[in-house]
Amino acid sequence: MNGTRQRDSAPLTVSSPDLPGGRFRREFTCDGANRRPRLQWNTPPSGTRELAIEMLDPDAPGGTFTHWLAYGIPPTISSLAGLPAGTLEGVNDFGRRGYGGPCPPRGAAHHYHFVVLALDTRLGLAAGVTRSALESRLTGHVLVKGELVATYQRA
Repeated sequence: MNGTRQRDSAPLTVSSPDLPGGRFRREFTCDGANRRPRLQWNTPPSGTRELAIEMLDPDAPGGTFTHWLAYGIPPTISSLAGLPAGTLEGVNDFGRRGYGGPCPPRGAAHHYHFVVLALDTRLGLAAGVTRSALESRLTGHVLVKGELVATYQRA
């Protein structure tokens, strides 16, 4: 993540019951139903005003590929199955708003990073922003973050 500085707090512990062994099942990819996996994390620190999530693939041939951006998540939320009221989604690198599952070229496994960020401010962003727009607003506002990495490989 460019331009963010984590403050001195314990990191968030991020997990997903849908990514056993840190691997994507087909249903959460472009080869399946392209469903967003459920995520969960521990309680963010006091002073958290908003949560944001990025799902990124740094192994993409053209550089880091954005698969999902979510922000405006209430700080009282510690898991996502659906999107809670007030949550907005940005534009992924497929050119669509919302989640776009793993869809790597055939070959080596790609690593997908779900980064959950606890912020000390409300971002005030509209729906449909890009990763660069989101990250520019995050600068200096990350209280703590956590990360879950899962892999997917197309045969």
